[in-house]
Amino acid sequence: MSDSSAKGKNQKKDNSSKAPAQNSPAPPSESEAGDLYETRLEKLEKLRANGYDPYQKHFRPEAKASDVHALPEKDLESQPVFKLGGRIRSKRMMGKAGFMDLVDESGRIQIYGRKDEPGINFDVFKSLDLGDIVGVAGYPFVTKMGERTLHVTELELVSKCLRPLPVVKEADGKVYDAFADKEQRYRQRYVDLIVNPEVRETFRIRSRIISWIRNFLEQRQFLEVETPMMHVIPGGASARPFVTHHNALDMELFLRIAPELYLKRLLVGGIPRVFEINRNFRNEGISYKHNPEFTMLEVYESYGSMQSMLELCEALITGVTQEVHGKLKIPYGDLEIDLTPPWPRIAYVDAIEQHSGIRVRADSDLNDLKAKAKSAGVSDKDLQACDSVWKVAECLFDEKVEANLIQPVFITEFPRELSPLAKANPENPAVVDRFEPYITGRELGNAFSELNDPLDQRERFQKQVEMREAGDEEAGYMDLDYIRALEYGMPPAGGMGIGIDRLVMLLTNSRSIRDTILFPLMRPE
Repeated sequence: MSDSSAKGKNQKKDNSSKAPAQNSPAPPSESEAGDLYETRLEKLEKLRANGYDPYQKHFRPEAKASDVHALPEKDLESQPVFKLGGRIRSKRMMGKAGFMDLVDESGRIQIYGRKDEPGINFDVFKSLDLGDIVGVAGYPFVTKMGERTLHVTELELVSKCLRPLPVVKEADGKVYDAFADKEQRYRQRYVDLIVNPEVRETFRIRSRIISWIRNFLEQRQFLEVETPMMHVIPGGASARPFVTHHNALDMELFLRIAPELYLKRLLVGGIPRVFEINRNFRNEGISYKHNPEFTMLEVYESYGSMQSMLELCEALITGVTQEVHGKLKIPYGDLEIDLTPPWPRIAYVDAIEQHSGIRVRADSDLNDLKAKAKSAGVSDKDLQACDSVWKVAECLFDEKVEANLIQPVFITEFPRELSPLAKANPENPAVVDRFEPYITGRELGNAFSELNDPLDQRERFQKQVEMREAGDEEAGYMDLDYIRALEYGMPPAGGMGIGIDRLVMLLTNSRSIRDTILFPLMRPE
Protein backbone atom coordinates (compact mmCIF):
# COMPACT_ATOMS: atom_id res chain seq x y z
CA MET A 1 0.00 0.00 0.00
CA SER A 2 1.27 3.48 -0.86
CA ASP A 3 1.09 6.72 1.08
CA SER A 4 0.95 10.24 -0.39
CA SER A 5 2.51 11.95 2.65
CA ALA A 6 6.06 12.98 1.81
CA LYS A 7 8.38 15.58 3.26
CA GLY A 8 11.51 16.98 1.69
CA LYS A 9 13.02 19.65 -0.48
CA ASN A 10 10.55 22.19 -1.93
CA GLN A 11 7.64 19.99 -0.88
CA LYS A 12 4.30 20.84 0.65
CA LYS A 13 2.57 18.38 2.92
CA ASP A 14 -0.28 16.41 1.34
CA ASN A 15 -3.00 15.66 3.89
CA SER A 16 -4.36 12.54 2.21
CA SER A 17 -3.14 9.49 4.10
CA LYS A 18 -2.73 6.96 1.30
CA ALA A 19 -3.30 6.30 -2.36
CA PRO A 20 -6.69 4.81 -3.25
CA ALA A 21 -6.55 1.03 -3.62
CA GLN A 22 -7.39 -0.39 -7.03
CA ASN A 23 -8.16 -3.97 -7.92
CA SER A 24 -5.86 -5.45 -10.55
CA PRO A 25 -7.66 -5.36 -13.91
CA ALA A 26 -8.60 -8.47 -15.78
CA PRO A 27 -6.34 -9.23 -18.74
CA PRO A 28 -7.51 -7.36 -21.85
CA SER A 29 -9.17 -9.27 -24.64
CA GLU A 30 -7.66 -9.14 -28.12
CA SER A 31 -10.03 -6.36 -29.18
CA GLU A 32 -9.42 -4.46 -25.93
CA ALA A 33 -5.68 -4.81 -26.44
CA GLY A 34 -6.11 -3.34 -29.92
CA ASP A 35 -8.05 -0.41 -28.48
CA LEU A 36 -5.36 0.16 -25.86
CA TYR A 37 -2.70 0.10 -28.57
CA GLU A 38 -4.56 2.77 -30.50
CA THR A 39 -5.02 4.86 -27.34
CA ARG A 40 -1.30 4.68 -26.56
CA LEU A 41 -0.44 5.51 -30.15
CA GLU A 42 -2.60 8.63 -29.87
CA LYS A 43 -0.73 9.60 -26.69
CA LEU A 44 2.57 9.20 -28.52
CA GLU A 45 1.37 11.34 -31.42
CA LYS A 46 0.15 14.01 -28.99
CA LEU A 47 3.51 14.06 -27.22
CA ARG A 48 5.31 14.44 -30.55
CA ALA A 49 2.93 17.20 -31.61
CA ASN A 50 3.95 19.04 -28.45
CA GLY A 51 7.63 18.64 -29.30
CA TYR A 52 8.33 15.65 -27.02
CA ASP A 53 9.66 12.52 -28.77
CA PRO A 54 10.37 9.82 -26.16
CA TYR A 55 12.46 7.75 -28.54
CA GLN A 56 14.90 10.64 -28.98
CA LYS A 57 15.44 11.17 -25.25
CA HIS A 58 18.65 10.09 -23.52
CA PHE A 59 19.09 9.14 -19.90
CA ARG A 60 21.88 7.23 -18.15
CA PRO A 61 20.98 5.66 -14.78
CA GLU A 62 23.59 5.91 -12.07
CA ALA A 63 21.92 3.66 -9.49
CA LYS A 64 19.41 0.84 -9.09
CA ALA A 65 16.20 0.44 -7.13
CA SER A 66 18.03 -1.85 -4.72
CA ASP A 67 20.46 0.99 -3.90
CA VAL A 68 17.57 3.13 -2.67
CA HIS A 69 16.29 0.31 -0.48
CA ALA A 70 19.80 -0.38 0.85
CA LEU A 71 20.40 3.22 1.98
CA PRO A 72 20.68 3.31 5.79
CA GLU A 73 17.72 5.06 7.36
CA LYS A 74 19.98 7.55 9.14
CA ASP A 75 21.12 8.82 5.72
CA LEU A 76 17.61 9.67 4.52
CA GLU A 77 17.74 13.11 6.16
CA SER A 78 20.57 14.18 3.87
CA GLN A 79 18.24 13.51 0.91
CA PRO A 80 20.81 12.02 -1.50
CA VAL A 81 19.82 12.06 -5.16
CA PHE A 82 19.44 8.79 -7.07
CA LYS A 83 19.17 8.48 -10.85
CA LEU A 84 17.24 5.37 -11.89
CA GLY A 85 15.90 3.91 -15.11
CA GLY A 86 13.17 1.31 -15.46
CA ARG A 87 9.62 0.41 -16.45
CA ILE A 88 6.43 1.72 -14.91
CA ARG A 89 4.51 -1.30 -13.56
CA SER A 90 1.71 0.33 -11.57
CA LYS A 91 0.16 3.79 -11.41
CA ARG A 92 -2.01 5.62 -8.85
CA MET A 93 -2.81 9.23 -9.77
CA MET A 94 -4.52 11.65 -7.35
CA GLY A 95 -5.12 14.95 -9.10
CA LYS A 96 -1.92 16.96 -8.87
CA ALA A 97 0.25 14.09 -7.58
CA GLY A 98 0.71 10.40 -8.12
CA PHE A 99 2.51 7.24 -7.12
CA MET A 100 3.99 4.71 -9.51
CA ASP A 101 6.04 1.56 -9.22
CA LEU A 102 9.28 1.58 -11.19
CA VAL A 103 10.97 -1.77 -11.84
CA ASP A 104 14.57 -2.22 -12.97
CA GLU A 105 16.93 -5.19 -13.04
CA SER A 106 17.33 -5.12 -9.25
CA GLY A 107 13.66 -4.92 -8.28
CA ARG A 108 10.89 -2.43 -7.53
CA ILE A 109 10.85 1.05 -6.03
CA GLN A 110 7.84 3.31 -5.52
CA ILE A 111 8.18 6.78 -7.04
CA TYR A 112 6.19 9.92 -6.22
CA GLY A 113 5.64 12.93 -8.45
CA ARG A 114 3.92 16.30 -7.97
CA LYS A 115 2.71 18.90 -10.42
CA ASP A 116 4.51 21.72 -8.58
CA GLU A 117 7.88 19.99 -8.92
CA PRO A 118 9.74 22.28 -11.38
CA GLY A 119 11.87 19.49 -12.87
CA ILE A 120 8.87 17.40 -13.94
CA ASN A 121 6.80 17.82 -17.08
CA PHE A 122 3.61 16.79 -15.27
CA ASP A 123 1.69 16.28 -18.51
CA VAL A 124 4.24 13.61 -19.42
CA PHE A 125 4.19 12.17 -15.91
CA LYS A 126 0.42 11.76 -15.70
CA SER A 127 0.22 10.36 -19.25
CA LEU A 128 2.58 7.48 -18.46
CA ASP A 129 1.25 3.99 -19.17
CA LEU A 130 2.19 0.67 -17.63
CA GLY A 131 5.29 -0.57 -19.40
CA ASP A 132 6.67 2.85 -20.32
CA ILE A 133 10.42 3.13 -19.77
CA VAL A 134 11.46 6.22 -17.84
CA GLY A 135 14.53 7.82 -16.36
CA VAL A 136 14.04 9.57 -13.03
CA ALA A 137 16.11 11.44 -10.48
CA GLY A 138 15.03 12.17 -6.95
CA TYR A 139 15.58 11.69 -3.25
CA PRO A 140 14.20 8.94 -0.97
CA PHE A 141 11.75 9.27 1.88
CA VAL A 142 9.47 6.95 3.84
CA THR A 143 5.69 7.26 3.56
CA LYS A 144 3.29 7.08 6.51
CA MET A 145 2.68 3.47 5.53
CA GLY A 146 6.40 2.79 5.97
CA GLU A 147 7.26 2.32 2.31
CA ARG A 148 10.53 3.70 1.03
CA THR A 149 9.77 5.90 -1.96
CA LEU A 150 11.69 8.13 -4.37
CA HIS A 151 10.43 11.71 -4.63
CA VAL A 152 10.97 12.47 -8.31
CA THR A 153 12.55 15.84 -9.15
CA GLU A 154 13.43 15.01 -12.78
CA LEU A 155 11.75 12.66 -15.24
CA GLU A 156 12.21 11.65 -18.87
CA LEU A 157 10.03 9.25 -20.82
CA VAL A 158 12.69 7.49 -22.89
CA SER A 159 10.63 4.74 -24.57
CA LYS A 160 6.87 4.57 -24.98
CA CYS A 161 5.32 1.11 -24.48
CA LEU A 162 2.64 0.83 -27.15
CA ARG A 163 1.41 -2.67 -26.37
CA PRO A 164 -0.23 -3.34 -22.99
CA LEU A 165 1.68 -5.76 -20.77
CA PRO A 166 -0.01 -8.88 -19.38
CA VAL A 167 -1.22 -8.23 -15.86
CA VAL A 168 -1.11 -10.24 -12.69
CA LYS A 169 -4.52 -10.56 -11.05
CA GLU A 170 -5.47 -11.69 -7.57
CA ALA A 171 -8.38 -13.94 -6.64
CA ASP A 172 -9.15 -16.03 -3.57
CA GLY A 173 -5.97 -14.80 -1.96
CA LYS A 174 -3.83 -16.24 -4.74
CA VAL A 175 -1.88 -14.53 -7.49
CA TYR A 176 -2.47 -15.67 -11.07
CA ASP A 177 -0.22 -14.86 -13.98
CA ALA A 178 -2.36 -13.56 -16.80
CA PHE A 179 0.44 -14.44 -19.22
CA ALA A 180 -0.01 -18.11 -18.42
CA ASP A 181 0.00 -19.52 -21.95
CA LYS A 182 3.38 -21.28 -22.05
CA GLU A 183 3.57 -21.21 -25.83
CA GLN A 184 3.03 -17.45 -25.91
CA ARG A 185 5.63 -16.99 -23.19
CA TYR A 186 8.19 -18.89 -25.28
CA ARG A 187 7.24 -16.98 -28.44
CA GLN A 188 7.35 -13.61 -26.70
CA ARG A 189 10.20 -14.26 -24.28
CA TYR A 190 10.82 -10.50 -24.17
CA VAL A 191 7.40 -10.08 -22.53
CA ASP A 192 7.89 -13.13 -20.32
CA LEU A 193 11.11 -11.59 -18.97
CA ILE A 194 9.35 -8.30 -18.25
CA VAL A 195 6.42 -9.70 -16.28
CA ASN A 196 7.95 -12.80 -14.63
CA PRO A 197 11.02 -12.02 -12.50
CA GLU A 198 11.56 -15.74 -11.78
CA VAL A 199 12.22 -16.25 -15.50
CA ARG A 200 14.93 -13.59 -15.42
CA GLU A 201 16.37 -15.36 -12.40
CA THR A 202 16.52 -18.68 -14.28
CA PHE A 203 18.69 -17.12 -16.96
CA ARG A 204 20.88 -15.35 -14.44
CA ILE A 205 21.50 -18.74 -12.85
CA ARG A 206 22.17 -20.25 -16.28
CA SER A 207 24.85 -17.64 -16.92
CA ARG A 208 26.30 -18.27 -13.47
CA ILE A 209 26.42 -22.04 -14.12
CA ILE A 210 28.29 -21.62 -17.40
CA SER A 211 30.72 -19.13 -15.86
CA TRP A 212 31.42 -21.52 -12.97
CA ILE A 213 31.99 -24.48 -15.33
CA ARG A 214 34.40 -22.44 -17.45
CA ASN A 215 36.39 -21.45 -14.36
CA PHE A 216 36.30 -25.03 -13.01
CA LEU A 217 37.89 -26.38 -16.19
CA GLU A 218 40.40 -23.56 -16.64
CA GLN A 219 41.68 -24.18 -13.10
CA ARG A 220 42.41 -27.74 -14.27
CA GLN A 221 44.43 -26.42 -17.24
CA PHE A 222 41.79 -27.18 -19.88
CA LEU A 223 42.01 -24.80 -22.84
CA GLU A 224 38.76 -23.36 -24.19
CA VAL A 225 38.60 -23.56 -27.99
CA GLU A 226 36.14 -22.93 -30.83
CA THR A 227 35.58 -25.42 -33.63
CA PRO A 228 33.53 -25.16 -36.85
CA MET A 229 29.75 -25.09 -36.72
CA MET A 230 29.43 -25.99 -40.41
CA HIS A 231 30.74 -29.44 -41.25
CA VAL A 232 31.46 -31.13 -44.55
CA ILE A 233 30.75 -34.46 -42.84
CA PRO A 234 28.48 -34.59 -39.78
CA GLY A 235 30.00 -36.68 -37.00
CA GLY A 236 30.53 -37.15 -33.30
CA ALA A 237 26.99 -38.40 -32.56
CA SER A 238 24.14 -40.43 -34.01
CA ALA A 239 21.59 -37.88 -35.17
CA ARG A 240 19.96 -36.43 -38.27
CA PRO A 241 21.73 -33.20 -39.26
CA PHE A 242 20.37 -29.96 -40.67
CA VAL A 243 21.55 -29.46 -44.24
CA THR A 244 22.55 -26.16 -45.83
CA HIS A 245 24.33 -25.07 -49.01
CA HIS A 246 27.40 -22.91 -49.55
CA ASN A 247 26.79 -20.96 -52.74
CA ALA A 248 30.36 -19.83 -53.49
CA LEU A 249 31.79 -23.33 -53.15
CA ASP A 250 28.62 -24.96 -54.52
CA MET A 251 28.70 -27.62 -51.82
CA GLU A 252 26.42 -29.17 -49.25
CA LEU A 253 27.22 -28.47 -45.61
CA PHE A 254 25.78 -29.70 -42.32
CA LEU A 255 25.19 -27.79 -39.09
CA ARG A 256 27.22 -29.63 -36.50
CA ILE A 257 25.60 -32.33 -34.44
CA ALA A 258 28.66 -32.46 -32.14
CA PRO A 259 32.18 -30.94 -32.09
CA GLU A 260 33.80 -34.19 -30.94
CA LEU A 261 35.87 -35.13 -33.97
CA TYR A 262 37.38 -31.65 -34.31
CA LEU A 263 38.23 -31.51 -30.61
CA LYS A 264 40.00 -34.87 -30.80
CA ARG A 265 41.98 -33.62 -33.80
CA LEU A 266 43.39 -31.06 -31.35
CA LEU A 267 44.61 -33.86 -29.08
CA VAL A 268 46.41 -35.29 -32.10
CA GLY A 269 47.96 -31.86 -32.60
CA GLY A 270 49.42 -31.81 -29.11
CA ILE A 271 46.93 -29.71 -27.13
CA PRO A 272 46.47 -32.02 -24.11
CA ARG A 273 43.24 -30.73 -22.54
CA VAL A 274 40.50 -28.90 -24.43
CA PHE A 275 36.88 -27.95 -23.90
CA GLU A 276 34.17 -26.17 -25.83
CA ILE A 277 30.82 -24.82 -24.65
CA ASN A 278 29.09 -25.15 -27.96
CA ARG A 279 25.84 -24.93 -29.89
CA ASN A 280 24.74 -28.16 -31.55
CA PHE A 281 21.94 -28.74 -34.04
CA ARG A 282 20.01 -31.98 -34.47
CA ASN A 283 17.11 -32.39 -36.84
CA GLU A 284 14.93 -34.28 -34.40
CA GLY A 285 11.68 -33.95 -32.50
CA ILE A 286 10.81 -31.28 -29.95
CA SER A 287 9.81 -32.26 -26.42
CA TYR A 288 10.21 -31.17 -22.82
CA LYS A 289 13.79 -32.50 -22.95
CA HIS A 290 14.72 -31.92 -26.61
CA ASN A 291 15.27 -28.76 -28.62
CA PRO A 292 16.81 -28.92 -32.12
CA GLU A 293 19.34 -26.26 -31.12
CA PHE A 294 20.99 -26.84 -27.77
CA THR A 295 24.13 -26.17 -25.74
CA MET A 296 26.71 -28.80 -24.85
CA LEU A 297 29.91 -28.84 -22.89
CA GLU A 298 32.49 -31.16 -24.46
CA VAL A 299 35.78 -31.96 -22.68
CA TYR A 300 38.75 -34.03 -23.90
CA GLU A 301 41.90 -34.97 -22.02
CA SER A 302 45.00 -36.68 -23.36
CA TYR A 303 46.05 -39.62 -21.19
CA GLY A 304 42.61 -39.57 -19.61
CA SER A 305 40.04 -42.37 -19.61
CA MET A 306 36.44 -43.17 -18.80
CA GLN A 307 37.44 -43.25 -15.14
CA SER A 308 39.07 -39.80 -15.19
CA MET A 309 35.96 -38.44 -16.96
CA LEU A 310 33.67 -40.07 -14.42
CA GLU A 311 35.56 -38.38 -11.61
CA LEU A 312 35.50 -35.06 -13.50
CA CYS A 313 31.77 -35.38 -14.20
CA GLU A 314 30.90 -36.06 -10.58
CA ALA A 315 33.11 -33.21 -9.35
CA LEU A 316 31.70 -30.79 -11.91
CA ILE A 317 28.01 -31.48 -11.27
CA THR A 318 28.32 -31.59 -7.48
CA GLY A 319 30.54 -28.51 -7.50
CA VAL A 320 28.17 -26.38 -9.57
CA THR A 321 25.23 -27.60 -7.48
CA GLN A 322 27.03 -26.48 -4.33
CA GLU A 323 27.70 -23.13 -6.02
CA VAL A 324 24.04 -22.55 -6.94
CA HIS A 325 22.26 -24.13 -3.95
CA GLY A 326 24.88 -24.24 -1.22
CA LYS A 327 24.04 -27.91 -0.61
CA LEU A 328 23.82 -31.25 -2.45
CA LYS A 329 20.25 -32.18 -1.56
CA ILE A 330 18.07 -30.07 -3.82
CA PRO A 331 14.37 -29.88 -4.71
CA TYR A 332 13.08 -30.97 -8.09
CA GLY A 333 9.32 -30.80 -8.40
CA ASP A 334 7.96 -32.87 -5.51
CA LEU A 335 11.24 -34.77 -5.17
CA GLU A 336 14.44 -34.25 -3.27
CA ILE A 337 17.51 -35.13 -5.34
CA ASP A 338 20.55 -36.20 -3.35
CA LEU A 339 23.71 -35.52 -5.35
CA THR A 340 26.09 -36.58 -2.59
CA PRO A 341 28.95 -38.60 -4.13
CA PRO A 342 29.86 -41.28 -4.89
CA TRP A 343 27.01 -42.05 -7.30
CA PRO A 344 26.17 -45.71 -7.96
CA ARG A 345 27.08 -47.45 -11.23
CA ILE A 346 24.83 -49.90 -13.07
CA ALA A 347 25.74 -51.83 -16.21
CA TYR A 348 23.54 -51.10 -19.25
CA VAL A 349 22.09 -54.61 -19.61
CA ASP A 350 21.62 -54.90 -15.83
CA ALA A 351 19.56 -51.69 -15.80
CA ILE A 352 17.35 -53.07 -18.61
CA GLU A 353 16.81 -56.33 -16.74
CA GLN A 354 16.13 -54.51 -13.47
CA HIS A 355 13.36 -52.34 -14.94
CA SER A 356 11.89 -54.59 -17.64
CA GLY A 357 12.64 -58.11 -16.46
CA ILE A 358 14.33 -58.86 -19.81
CA ARG A 359 17.94 -59.99 -20.08
CA VAL A 360 19.50 -58.86 -23.36
CA ARG A 361 22.49 -60.81 -24.68
CA ALA A 362 24.50 -60.54 -27.87
CA ASP A 363 23.20 -63.98 -28.90
CA SER A 364 19.54 -63.28 -28.05
CA ASP A 365 17.09 -64.27 -30.77
CA LEU A 366 15.95 -61.02 -32.42
CA ASN A 367 12.30 -62.01 -32.97
CA ASP A 368 12.00 -63.51 -29.50
CA LEU A 369 13.51 -60.38 -27.97
CA LYS A 370 11.11 -58.16 -29.91
CA ALA A 371 8.18 -60.20 -28.65
CA LYS A 372 9.37 -59.89 -25.04
CA ALA A 373 9.91 -56.14 -25.47
CA LYS A 374 6.41 -55.73 -26.92
CA SER A 375 4.94 -57.64 -23.97
CA ALA A 376 6.86 -55.32 -21.65
CA GLY A 377 5.13 -52.34 -23.23
CA VAL A 378 7.62 -51.13 -25.84
CA SER A 379 5.96 -49.47 -28.83
CA ASP A 380 5.42 -51.89 -31.71
CA LYS A 381 6.19 -49.08 -34.17
CA ASP A 382 9.59 -48.54 -32.57
CA LEU A 383 10.33 -52.26 -32.56
CA GLN A 384 9.58 -52.61 -36.26
CA ALA A 385 12.55 -50.37 -37.03
CA CYS A 386 14.92 -52.50 -34.91
CA ASP A 387 17.15 -54.68 -37.07
CA SER A 388 19.49 -55.89 -34.32
CA VAL A 389 19.41 -57.08 -30.73
CA TRP A 390 21.07 -53.90 -29.52
CA LYS A 391 18.56 -51.68 -31.29
CA VAL A 392 15.85 -53.51 -29.34
CA ALA A 393 17.93 -52.92 -26.21
CA GLU A 394 17.95 -49.20 -26.97
CA CYS A 395 14.16 -49.19 -27.20
CA LEU A 396 13.88 -51.08 -23.93
CA PHE A 397 16.24 -48.67 -22.21
CA ASP A 398 14.52 -45.57 -23.59
CA GLU A 399 10.99 -46.69 -22.74
CA LYS A 400 11.41 -48.83 -19.61
CA VAL A 401 14.55 -47.66 -17.85
CA GLU A 402 15.33 -43.98 -18.37
CA ALA A 403 12.27 -42.51 -16.61
CA ASN A 404 13.04 -44.57 -13.49
CA LEU A 405 16.57 -43.22 -13.02
CA ILE A 406 15.60 -40.42 -10.65
CA GLN A 407 18.52 -40.21 -8.22
CA PRO A 408 22.04 -39.76 -9.70
CA VAL A 409 23.45 -42.90 -11.32
CA PHE A 410 26.11 -43.77 -13.86
CA ILE A 411 25.03 -46.26 -16.53
CA THR A 412 28.13 -48.16 -17.71
CA GLU A 413 29.28 -51.04 -19.92
CA PHE A 414 27.49 -50.06 -23.09
CA PRO A 415 27.52 -52.56 -25.98
CA ARG A 416 30.20 -51.88 -28.55
CA GLU A 417 27.62 -51.78 -31.36
CA LEU A 418 25.98 -48.69 -29.79
CA SER A 419 29.26 -46.83 -29.25
CA PRO A 420 31.13 -46.22 -32.53
CA LEU A 421 33.67 -43.80 -31.02
CA ALA A 422 34.44 -45.47 -27.68
CA LYS A 423 37.33 -47.78 -26.80
CA ALA A 424 36.50 -51.41 -26.10
CA ASN A 425 36.98 -52.69 -22.58
CA PRO A 426 40.21 -54.74 -22.58
CA GLU A 427 38.71 -57.41 -20.30
CA ASN A 428 35.38 -57.65 -22.17
CA PRO A 429 35.68 -56.37 -25.77
CA ALA A 430 31.91 -56.80 -26.29
CA VAL A 431 31.38 -53.63 -24.23
CA VAL A 432 33.10 -50.24 -24.23
CA ASP A 433 34.49 -48.06 -21.47
CA ARG A 434 31.62 -45.60 -21.51
CA PHE A 435 29.17 -44.09 -19.03
CA GLU A 436 26.12 -41.84 -19.08
CA PRO A 437 24.98 -39.89 -15.98
CA TYR A 438 21.21 -39.92 -15.33
CA ILE A 439 19.31 -37.69 -12.91
CA THR A 440 15.54 -37.04 -12.67
CA GLY A 441 14.92 -39.57 -15.43
CA ARG A 442 17.08 -37.78 -17.96
CA GLU A 443 20.47 -38.39 -19.49
CA LEU A 444 22.75 -35.48 -18.65
CA GLY A 445 25.79 -36.53 -20.61
CA ASN A 446 27.92 -39.15 -22.30
CA ALA A 447 31.58 -40.03 -21.76
CA PHE A 448 34.09 -42.70 -22.63
CA SER A 449 37.65 -43.75 -23.17
CA GLU A 450 38.25 -42.48 -26.70
CA LEU A 451 38.95 -44.89 -29.51
CA ASN A 452 42.40 -44.04 -30.88
CA ASP A 453 43.00 -47.09 -33.11
CA PRO A 454 42.60 -45.80 -36.70
CA LEU A 455 41.97 -49.28 -38.12
CA ASP A 456 39.25 -50.07 -35.58
CA GLN A 457 37.76 -46.62 -36.14
CA ARG A 458 37.63 -47.13 -39.90
CA GLU A 459 35.85 -50.46 -39.39
CA ARG A 460 33.26 -48.88 -37.07
CA PHE A 461 32.67 -45.98 -39.46
CA GLN A 462 32.12 -48.52 -42.23
CA LYS A 463 29.45 -50.26 -40.15
CA GLN A 464 27.75 -46.87 -39.66
CA VAL A 465 27.81 -46.31 -43.42
CA GLU A 466 26.19 -49.71 -43.99
CA MET A 467 23.49 -48.90 -41.44
CA ARG A 468 22.85 -45.58 -43.19
CA GLU A 469 22.61 -47.29 -46.56
CA ALA A 470 20.11 -49.71 -45.02
CA GLY A 471 17.87 -46.77 -44.07
CA ASP A 472 19.06 -45.59 -40.63
CA GLU A 473 19.05 -41.78 -41.06
CA GLU A 474 20.83 -41.27 -37.73
CA ALA A 475 23.79 -43.52 -38.56
CA GLY A 476 27.17 -41.89 -39.12
CA TYR A 477 29.34 -41.23 -42.15
CA MET A 478 32.86 -42.23 -43.13
CA ASP A 479 35.21 -39.41 -42.13
CA LEU A 480 38.48 -40.15 -43.90
CA ASP A 481 40.20 -37.00 -42.67
CA TYR A 482 39.52 -38.00 -39.06
CA ILE A 483 40.94 -41.46 -39.82
CA ARG A 484 44.01 -39.76 -41.27
CA ALA A 485 44.37 -37.67 -38.10
CA LEU A 486 44.28 -40.82 -35.96
CA GLU A 487 46.93 -42.37 -38.21
CA TYR A 488 49.32 -39.64 -37.01
CA GLY A 489 48.71 -40.92 -33.48
CA MET A 490 46.31 -39.72 -30.78
CA PRO A 491 47.25 -40.33 -27.14
CA PRO A 492 44.89 -42.47 -25.08
CA ALA A 493 42.22 -40.04 -23.97
CA GLY A 494 39.00 -39.51 -22.10
CA GLY A 495 36.15 -37.41 -23.46
CA MET A 496 32.84 -36.20 -22.07
CA GLY A 497 29.80 -34.24 -23.17
CA ILE A 498 27.29 -32.69 -20.74
CA GLY A 499 24.00 -31.11 -21.80
CA ILE A 500 24.05 -27.59 -20.39
CA ASP A 501 20.32 -27.02 -20.91
CA ARG A 502 19.41 -30.19 -19.02
CA LEU A 503 21.87 -29.34 -16.23
CA VAL A 504 20.21 -25.92 -15.93
CA MET A 505 16.81 -27.67 -15.79
CA LEU A 506 18.02 -29.65 -12.79
CA LEU A 507 19.55 -26.70 -10.95
CA THR A 508 16.64 -24.29 -11.56
CA ASN A 509 13.86 -26.82 -10.92
CA SER A 510 12.57 -26.38 -14.48
CA ARG A 511 10.24 -28.96 -15.99
CA SER A 512 10.93 -28.22 -19.66
CA ILE A 513 14.12 -27.58 -21.60
CA ARG A 514 12.33 -24.60 -23.15
CA ASP A 515 12.32 -22.95 -19.74
CA THR A 516 16.13 -22.86 -19.89
CA ILE A 517 16.53 -21.62 -23.49
CA LEU A 518 15.86 -17.95 -24.09
CA PHE A 519 14.37 -18.42 -27.55
CA PRO A 520 13.37 -22.06 -28.15
CA LEU A 521 12.38 -23.11 -31.65
CA MET A 522 8.65 -22.66 -32.33
CA ARG A 523 6.36 -23.13 -35.29
CA PRO A 524 5.57 -19.80 -37.00
CA GLU A 525 2.36 -18.23 -35.77
